Formats: sequence, C-alpha cells, structure tokens
Amino acid sequence: MSEHLSSRSAILAPFACRPEESRGRLHAEPESGTRSPFQRDRDRIIHSAAFRRLQYKTQVFVYHEGDNFRTRLTHSLEVSQIARSIARVLGLEEDMAESLALAHDLGHTPFGHAGEDALQDVLSAFGGFDHNAQSLRIVTKLERRYIEFDGLNLTWETLEGLVKHNGPLTGPQASPREDDLPGAITEYVARHDLELDTFASAEAQAAALSDDIAYNNHDIDDGLRAGLFTIKDLADVPLVGPVFHAVMREHPDADISLHIHEAVRRMIGMMILDCIAETKRRIDDFAPRSADDVRRLKVPLVSFSDEMRANDRALKKFLFPNMYRHFTVNRMTSKGRRVVKDLFNLLFAEPGCLPPEWRRLTDGAGTAKTARVVGDYIAGMTDRFALDEHRRLFDMQEKP
Repeated sequence: MSEHLSSRSAILAPFACRPEESRGRLHAEPESGTRSPFQRDRDRIIHSAAFRRLQYKTQVFVYHEGDNFRTRLTHSLEVSQIARSIARVLGLEEDMAESLALAHDLGHTPFGHAGEDALQDVLSAFGGFDHNAQSLRIVTKLERRYIEFDGLNLTWETLEGLVKHNGPLTGPQASPREDDLPGAITEYVARHDLELDTFASAEAQAAALSDDIAYNNHDIDDGLRAGLFTIKDLADVPLVGPVFHAVMREHPDADISLHIHEAVRRMIGMMILDCIAETKRRIDDFAPRSADDVRRLKVPLVSFSDEMRANDRALKKFLFPNMYRHFTVNRMTSKGRRVVKDLFNLLFAEPGCLPPEWRRLTDGAGTAKTARVVGDYIAGMTDRFALDEHRRLFDMQEKP
C-alpha cells in the first residue's frame, strides 16, 4: 500500500492534502492494505444510512413532484463529479475532494431549507439547528455502524473540510455571524481541534465551489422544466442569457429540452474553467508549498474570478424570487414547515411516541436532551418518511 500511496502522491501539487501525511482519526485504527485514508472516508460516507436517505430528500421540489427533478443525492453526485474534475486539473487529492462533495449535504432536513428553518425555530431555545453542524453530528456521533466507536471516524482532514468548506468559523477571516457557533461544532472541537480560525484545504474549497456550480446550473434546469420561468425570462441574466441566446442561434431547430441541456452543459464548463484559471493565478501569486500554507492564507486559494463571482450573484438574485420563492414552491415548503413543527411539538411533549431506539435516548418530556434527540430524529427523515410519520401520528384512520 505504501508504494501505491507514493505513486499517487508523486502527481499531487505540493499544496495538496497527502494521504500519507494525514493527521489521522479521533479513534486510532489500522490502515487499510488496499485503500488510502481518504478513499476509506469516501467509502464510509457512501455506505452510511444518511447518504442513502439523500435519495428522498428535497433539493427544491418535494420527492413526489416529479422523477426528473434533483434530490439531495443526485445533487451530491453531480457536485462530486465537478469536484473531481477541478481537483484533477489542479493536482489536488481527488478522493478527498470527492468525499467532501458527497458528505456536504448529509445534515440537511426533509423539505430543504423550509425544514431547516422550522427546526431552527423549534430548537432556538436549545441551541438551534444548523445543517453543517448536523453533518458533523452525523459523521461523528449519529451514524452507528462500528462496534468500537460512534460515527464514521473520518480523518481530521475530511472533518475539517466538512466544517470549514465555506471558510474559517472564527478569527479575522471568518464571515460575520448573527449567532454563536453551533454547539455541535464547539463540543466536537473541544475533543478534536479542527482549527476553526483557518481556511480549509484546497480540496474542501474545490468541493464548496463545485456545490455552487452544480446547484446554480441545475436549478436553472429544474426551474425551466417545472415551468417556473422561461428561457426568455433569463435573457438579461449575465452569462446565462448570452449562453442561451448563442445555443438557440446556433441550433434553431433543436428541441427546447436540448437547448436547455446544451446551455447548462456550457455554463458548467465555463464556470469550471474560470475557477481553474483564477485558482492557477492565485497559486502563482501566493506560491503555497504545503496544505498548511493554503490554510494560513488570508483569502481562499480556490475561487472564481471577480467577473464570475458577479455572474454568480446575479444568477442567485434571479433564482431567489423566480424559483425559491415561486408561489407553487412556497405552498409546498409551507406544508413542509408545518409537518416538521407538528412532528417536533408532539414528540417533544410526548417522547413515548418515539420509536424505542430513539425513546431510550430521551430523559423525559420537555427537556433539552429530549429536544436534541427529537431534532436529530426529524432531521434524519426523508420527505417521504416525514409525511408518512405525520399521517401516522395525526390521522386517526392511519395505523400507528
């Protein structure tokens, strides 16, 4: 295995995360004879129950609204493909970038951001809810697959990237926060310091940017196919409008669905190439010689150009009112919020209604511990399971 690692490391950039230099795992384990530490992380994520449940968790649309819309699972797979592409060109550790891309949405609730907002409301007196912190709870505590420890016992580098993929959480480079750091993060770093005041690795930064590339472009795809807006509505959106115009000019007789596929394909490619070009420029400017050099920079190493960041903001500005706040989406997300709050309020007041393996974790009605257990139970639900559980608990005609 050491020869295999050496051959892989020989092609990595000097500032990439190297598996043979990993800081290890919280719980020491023998190394695999066939896989690097980051490959094992990826495989553990893929085999986790939380990853499987992403198949029926909302991206924007609820699972039953159409088979062709993105779910959290399909989105995560698309992010991992983009992250690997960027990592390969930049000489980064592909397996680590893929692991982070696959794990980045594990903490999301049913019904997308509506479910997260609902859990934040009902848990506000008990530390609140944050999907990134929930991802950390899942991989360090809630997944129970191993006799020796709770969680997946991922490497320090993967946990660091999961927590800090959007940048430092403390220190001068941290983005301003309206509230304190989530308790799940502060509790974990007290045992296993993830150095919250620095940037994460270049691999984590590549995965975070890949998330932006994937969901922006695929939300355009899903929004057009759902009829929430039209290609004509996109005409004045920078980058997007000109790309659609070029595709329709070059292929006027093609089916509209092919216009959409081609335009989205081109935009993904343009954003990837912009990211690679800007990152190479920053590599030349900063000349990092190690992964720790990347962490200590004052700005991200992996980034869009100023022009592409402006395009990204303009697209988000269009999608917010035209897709995420479209009245048909609002109606379903309103239902999702009510389902989550109904479930929480009942189970918090009556923990005896929880399944036995969850009820054993509580310590009575209305306590802080019970609130967190109920929050974990609901956050792990798929859209489908949440709707079924709501019917079982509130519909007198349903069997319990």
